[in-house]
Amino acid sequence: MEQLLPPVRTAFKSAFDIDPQKITIDTTPNDIPAWDSMGHVTLASSLEQVFGLTFDVDDLMEMENVKGICEVVQAKLARIHGAKPQ
Repeated sequence: MEQLLPPVRTAFKSAFDIDPQKITIDTTPNDIPAWDSMGHVTLASSLEQVFGLTFDVDDLMEMENVKGICEVVQAKLARIHGAKPQ
């Protein structure tokens, strides 16, 4: 899951214009003032662009923090590439 962190950081920088190094696997919306309900939509759009994925409402609900984002992205990428999630 750590290998997903750099592109996730890129999405956060794009969505919120923040230092990507501040984003860790433990980052939550409480750590990022702009990560409110509208910010979540902006972030999801940025993540879709970075990873070439689309997210549904269930995915967005699971993306409660950076760890959740990485888990959803990893599962979607695994389905696309036919690999098992790690």
